[in-house]
Amino acid sequence: MTAIRIDNLTCAFGELRAVDGISATIRRGELFTLLGPSGCGKTTLLRSIAGFNDVTSGSIWLGEKRIDSLPAHQRNIGMVFQNYAIFPNLKVADNVAYGLRARRVPQAEIASRVEKALQRVRLEGFGSRWPHQMSGGQLQRVAIARALVIEPSVLLFDEPLSNLDAQLRTEMRVEIRRLQQSLGLTAVYVTHDQEEALAISDRIAVLRGGRIEQVGSPEEIYRKPQTPFVAEFLGGTNMLPGVAGAFDGAATTVQACGATVSVPGKVAETGGKVLLSIRPEALRVARDGDTAILKARLVLREFLGQIQRLHAELPDGTPIRVSALGAATVSIQEGASFGLSCDPAQIVAFPAP
Repeated sequence: MTAIRIDNLTCAFGELRAVDGISATIRRGELFTLLGPSGCGKTTLLRSIAGFNDVTSGSIWLGEKRIDSLPAHQRNIGMVFQNYAIFPNLKVADNVAYGLRARRVPQAEIASRVEKALQRVRLEGFGSRWPHQMSGGQLQRVAIARALVIEPSVLLFDEPLSNLDAQLRTEMRVEIRRLQQSLGLTAVYVTHDQEEALAISDRIAVLRGGRIEQVGSPEEIYRKPQTPFVAEFLGGTNMLPGVAGAFDGAATTVQACGATVSVPGKVAETGGKVLLSIRPEALRVARDGDTAILKARLVLREFLGQIQRLHAELPDGTPIRVSALGAATVSIQEGASFGLSCDPAQIVAFPAP
């Protein structure tokens, strides 16, 4: 069942189209992430759903109700902001109760709803504390409780973890995901962090220049990117230029960086330029008996605990990265040559622009 429908939405600021004709459907109960670099339009789109931005054209629907012309307080949408937006002169319970008082909820009902919201974010007994007595992670939970207490139809998150350190960011994203799933909430989540998006999302929309490049599950977008931009932005990839050879009905032969690679499907007409996307973890150092599809020279090896990252060069000088598990033995010395093998099914090919 559809929770939010966005139809051909445009938001312009003078000559700038921050959101440029976007259409999307967000299902009830899913966590839908807007992912993209700074300036791609994701926060503008989120704020338009919330009612904080004027819409130039198009429409936004919450279920069967059109909401793009309604003021923010009439949309029954909760929002968690990047900077928490906690009032320093109000205690935690009063911060959480703010939206209820603005909606003129009876005082007798407010206390029980505030306590219930604090329980949901594991802050029982913290209602009498001041914001300056709370840690960053606790303040983020207060902000989530304040959004939950109004019992919204949709919960919006605007880069909610960007102010936290790396370890706390990982812990909080797990908490947000568990809470969203346990309550069955429809959530729209904005981030520029690819790992965060992959970890928590049911579906991801990758934005670029005010438009959507691709929508899909984390697995679909990572393994089957539809454009070179999506392949490079989401997780990083090796992008190798090549020329399409013959298509035999099942695969296309591609000449790339001195190697011949067979890629599933028809990529381009014979002689057409193509780009091959090969994820660093899809490559492995060739061992005895392996078929090496590429020859490389090791430039630098980084040991990062869980993984090792090899920075290498192909014979024509093209840089290439390889990721291996940290426990794997990599005995190659810097400056030495080695072969690389890869399952052709893990190579994604695009016609060159």
